[in-house]
Amino acid sequence: MQVEQIFLNLNYIMENLNSINKLMTERKWFVVYTRPRWEKKIEKELQMAGITAYCPVRKVKNQWADRVKEVELPLFSSYVFVKINAKEDLKVRTTTGVMNFVYYMGKPAQIRDVVIDEIKCFLELFPSLEAVGLQQLNAGDRVIIKEGIMTQKQGEILQVRGKNVLVVIDCLHCALITKIPVSNLELIN
Repeated sequence: MQVEQIFLNLNYIMENLNSINKLMTERKWFVVYTRPRWEKKIEKELQMAGITAYCPVRKVKNQWADRVKEVELPLFSSYVFVKINAKEDLKVRTTTGVMNFVYYMGKPAQIRDVVIDEIKCFLELFPSLEAVGLQQLNAGDRVIIKEGIMTQKQGEILQVRGKNVLVVIDCLHCALITKIPVSNLELIN
């Protein structure tokens, strides 16, 4: 009877160890906060260390005095996604340029696989996609229009309405008021 009990207990312990081992080796997506403008460098560094890292980039045309060049900029400034297990946590934390994991409710924020897949899909369909935080635009801010018929015109925000903004455009000594998508504006310092 005692031998049977010992085997049952050993069986129970082995099942729990297998569950713990599975949790330790199962990879999940997390977000790390990086030093400014280090996103692509950190992605490459982590990949060289054998860690799945993803820095979504968007294609932007930059114009210099002598040429126009398409460059890739991170979609999310100072953030990189990593797919790791618990054993790889320290390797990510000690990577030069990684500041910390992004936390939610006291734990590193876990991102579902489907969210990463959606980001990849959107960037494939819309390579110039831009993530714009609406909280950074306020009435009275000075902006420059990036695209459209009023490209490179400057103005002042009158009102933020969801994803659109009412802007007073300065030109020809009169006020033109237009509704512009937030993604077509750039804040002027």
